[in-house]
Amino acid sequence: MLGRLILLCGLLAFAGQVAALTIYKYTDANGVVTYTDQAAPGAQVFVFRDRMIERLDNQVKLETKTHEAGETLLVRNDLYAPVQIELRLDKVDNAVGAPAKPINWVLPPRSAIRLATLTRRDPSKPLSYTPKLRYALGDPRLVPTQTKYPLPWRGGPFRLTQGANGQYSHFTPKGRYAMDIAMPEGTSIVAARGGVVVKTENRQSGRGNNPSGNYVRILHDDGTMGVYLHLMKGSVSVTEGQRVAAGSFIARSGNTGNSTGPHLHFVVQRNVGLALESIPFDFSRPVNSLPNFAVGGE
Repeated sequence: MLGRLILLCGLLAFAGQVAALTIYKYTDANGVVTYTDQAAPGAQVFVFRDRMIERLDNQVKLETKTHEAGETLLVRNDLYAPVQIELRLDKVDNAVGAPAKPINWVLPPRSAIRLATLTRRDPSKPLSYTPKLRYALGDPRLVPTQTKYPLPWRGGPFRLTQGANGQYSHFTPKGRYAMDIAMPEGTSIVAARGGVVVKTENRQSGRGNNPSGNYVRILHDDGTMGVYLHLMKGSVSVTEGQRVAAGSFIARSGNTGNSTGPHLHFVVQRNVGLALESIPFDFSRPVNSLPNFAVGGE
């Protein structure tokens, strides 16, 4: 198993340098899985994906309060992070008070705001409209203050298997500058920076239904967010709304979701204006070195 993992890590490292390289996954009659750059009968092209799916529909909501004169529109943010919103009303009919332009606002964590109150122009007729709400985690007005991050794990040394702009999965705006580090399952993962835990997933087994697997998202004071993906089921030790310090234990590495093998996917993101995107960062030490806080445990 260790040999196959090392082989896969080596192929991935090479693949990051040569975009045209195709990796094949081959399972022999004994169930032994081999990753190789050589096509073989029965081998399948191995597709690398680290796309992140977060369901916020139940935590950022447009609410309508009906009253005698018409309707009031409110947006509620139940997250432990600010949310930028944009509300637009289309196909407005028989309504007074409808905004002519989209309403843009940044809602603080755990808050709600009234955005518009509509009344009927003709009281004998109903009012109608089509609301369209867009939103994104984070406050786009904040400016990142840190570009170098301590290694977010204990132990090692480990190996970087896919870096920024990797051709297999690090090519979308959300993951363009992510780092994949191969490590044994169960490795202690620690917070690279202090902040507030915004979102967690801790119950996914194997591939599950989310490509990210189990994960932790931490909001830093400068508005950036550190996200730790593919964590071991049941290992996440932090809860949403909790403030954590840099270097504190948050989970154990795993191989959940659409993972290429046991590894940590770490990315730093920020709201760039109704869009959450990854931003460039560097580790303050080489990945294949032992972290400063490697000694000790949770």
